[in-house]
Amino acid sequence: MTPPKKTYVLKLYVAGNTPNSVRALRMLNDILEREFQGVYALKVIDVFKNPQLAEEDKILATPTLSKILPPPVRKIIGDLSNREKVLIGLDLLYEELTEHGADI
Repeated sequence: MTPPKKTYVLKLYVAGNTPNSVRALRMLNDILEREFQGVYALKVIDVFKNPQLAEEDKILATPTLSKILPPPVRKIIGDLSNREKVLIGLDLLYEELTEHGADI
């Protein structure tokens, strides 16, 4: 019996359709479809349309990816083009390495 997979809850804060925001969303969708295969919930928040949400979550720059679950909360700022940093920030790469017996 395989253990249940974690469900990741993510928020991506963008500033309209700027090139960095579009790139971040595209990169994140690619990572999520390849690595998370349906075990995630993603909410995209446009800070121009919902500035109060960005203020409540203390978002100072866009694009910002916030991993809410599983704990701990993590934030990644930028266009998410560095796949390895995104995976490390989401605690996915670390788990893959430890599951496969690699030394860290």
